Amino acid sequence: MKWRQGWNRIQCAGDGARVGTFQQQQSNYAGEVMLMKNYAFIDYATQGYMAAVGLLILLFHGDAVPGWQWLILAHGAGLVAVHFLIQGYSRRPANRVLDFLRHFYPVLLYAGFYRETGELNQMLTSGYLDPVFIRLEEQIFGCQPSLVLMANFPFNLVSEPLYAAYFSYYVMITGVGLALFLRNRSQFFHYVSVVSFVFYVCYLIYILAPVVGPRLFYRSMDGYELPPEVRPDVLPDFPDAVRSGPFFQLMGWIYQTFEATGAAFPSSHVAVALTTVYFSFRYLRRIRFIHLGVALMLCLATVYCGYHYVVDVLGGMVTAVLLVPIGNWLYRRFRVGPPDNAPLAVDSGTV
Repeated sequence: MKWRQGWNRIQCAGDGARVGTFQQQQSNYAGEVMLMKNYAFIDYATQGYMAAVGLLILLFHGDAVPGWQWLILAHGAGLVAVHFLIQGYSRRPANRVLDFLRHFYPVLLYAGFYRETGELNQMLTSGYLDPVFIRLEEQIFGCQPSLVLMANFPFNLVSEPLYAAYFSYYVMITGVGLALFLRNRSQFFHYVSVVSFVFYVCYLIYILAPVVGPRLFYRSMDGYELPPEVRPDVLPDFPDAVRSGPFFQLMGWIYQTFEATGAAFPSSHVAVALTTVYFSFRYLRRIRFIHLGVALMLCLATVYCGYHYVVDVLGGMVTAVLLVPIGNWLYRRFRVGPPDNAPLAVDSGTV
């Protein structure tokens, strides 16, 4: 009898320990849930990107990233600021400043994240991968399309519409975003979530596998020059008719002011432009075919204007095709509020 009583006490103690462990696990899970309360997919994506890049800097900065401590501090501050913005808006949704920041904060980070890739892309590699892409273009096409197209069509009537189409990338992002913001916040949040997801994946690739693009034919970048074996013997000049165009000059200023070296593959111009087209077909149907036509011109312009290799354009197309469905699924998976398994409403009305 005594040994049975002892055994029962041992069993009770074991059951109590298991219950205690389970309760502790439940408590930890509840704490995690409360910490991430009110997070949507865009918040997980943005926080995840900042944390991942901060970790890369911490582990691999070496001598390639001067002032890396400040970058880590900035990423940490960004994580905290975004978290408090999310929680602050959940408590005061009527506050107009918080409402604007809650919806637009990822857009406000794009330029900084993009420029940062140019500061970080030598952590894991030395130089750029352009020789690989140049050889690949030569094998596929027997030439360098980024050099041949303008040389064969050196006319202002060709170049200006294509430079304008390339510039339209910025109009697409802001125009579609503002149209959706003014008509339906849910559609806008969907749009920003998927577009940001595509941007973040592109930015990570720029850090890990930097490619400058055809501009490297004409000048060195950050002290890097193409090896002689991949440089053409004769480089075509930019025709005067092309240089005189206002959109040529505008894009020259934009690249000189904002461009990040090594951000060519995949082309985010192509990937994000096609992503915006998807949302036109979904929500802004009156402009969908015009939007698609301009986006296709943009794809051609990236090569004609000498900003990208054809492989970059194909990479951008594949990026959009792969990431938009994944982004849609993740957006629904982590929507704030009650689950909604039904497709988002498609508005076939006016813009």
